[in-house]
Amino acid sequence: MADTIYLDYAATTPADPAVVDAMLRYMGPGGVFANPASNTHLPGQEAAVAVDIARDQVAALMKAAPDQIVWTSGATESINLAIKGAAAARRSVGRHIVTSCLEHSAALGACRHLASEGYEIKLLKPNRDGLVSPEAVRGSLREDTALISLMQVNNETGTITDVEAIGEIARERGIPFHVDAAQSLARLPVNVSKLNADFVSVSGHKMYGPKGIGALYIRSRSTFGIDPQIHGGDQEMGLRAGTLPTHQIVGMGKAAEILMGRRDQDLERARELEGFLLSKFAAIPRTSVNGGEPRVVGIANLWFACVESESLALAIRDEVAISSGSACTSARVEPSHVLLGLGLSEDEAHRSIRVSLGRFTSQGEVERAACRIEEAVGELRSLSDEWEDGGEMVLAGVGER
Repeated sequence: MADTIYLDYAATTPADPAVVDAMLRYMGPGGVFANPASNTHLPGQEAAVAVDIARDQVAALMKAAPDQIVWTSGATESINLAIKGAAAARRSVGRHIVTSCLEHSAALGACRHLASEGYEIKLLKPNRDGLVSPEAVRGSLREDTALISLMQVNNETGTITDVEAIGEIARERGIPFHVDAAQSLARLPVNVSKLNADFVSVSGHKMYGPKGIGALYIRSRSTFGIDPQIHGGDQEMGLRAGTLPTHQIVGMGKAAEILMGRRDQDLERARELEGFLLSKFAAIPRTSVNGGEPRVVGIANLWFACVESESLALAIRDEVAISSGSACTSARVEPSHVLLGLGLSEDEAHRSIRVSLGRFTSQGEVERAACRIEEAVGELRSLSDEWEDGGEMVLAGVGER
């Protein structure tokens, strides 16, 4: 891994060295390792203080109040708690859930589970740029709609949904709104009040923190209830049973603190590197970017004619780490449901890769990666009976090949 150029930051980020240092104090026998629920002794109290400080840090990053943050094991659990928990709390109101076909597998899986229990799931389709419009959401709502759940930043294409406008619609109709912001915190300023969201799911390992920790923002349990999905303890205001992992929580808190101070710097640097990378790919014939604008900096989904994405990833795997789909689904050979939702054919989806940059990506790495990918594309096309040279790169929406 040391010599591999890592361009898969949308799958996971490395923990910032300062995060690792902070976590170590809460793990070993000489550190603050006690159960934060053990409030009858000093070590437990010290651990509880560390948990509270981290809660403050994550809340500050999201412009939330600390008591609105509930710790989970990651965005997948947060999403499940929000969708299943809100649906269960509002089953007397209705069993109609509005989401989209572009959502993360965690959200789609939770919705499939609800469908097996008799809920009706409305899967909205995006426009040609890969965006779910507020108008489409408004038109899908019914009297028995129990929840709207949408991601802010798509994990495969980086496109940004106008969740603020959708949240306004949800407020007008008195319907709870869940936002999957797992990809947002490291790439966008997130203010939960401006999102008009009732629930917001976030993840530690997408923002240079550790894996195995996440959080769910809950605006007000008195406005919209939420039923716990894990039972057996009173932790996290009774919403999430289980011993809190102090070291992981401290790590996510430290990551949030660092991000508040350098997100703009990270994004400006990523913008320069991505600009260089896309300009290099623009010279490769019959190549295009999947998805339109607006799109966050640092996530790009690229289609290469006559080049299978799995073959490309394998050809360069010892030198460059890229993704042929989201990390939660790439173990399967099916084409990306996100790209199919954008209107790509199965062949086009199978010929698309995701490249994502982050805090520790260097200019030299991007230059070497661009050259190696261009070289591998040429090699694979030379082996393809389908390949014929033609066209320049199309930096536009789906269908312009």
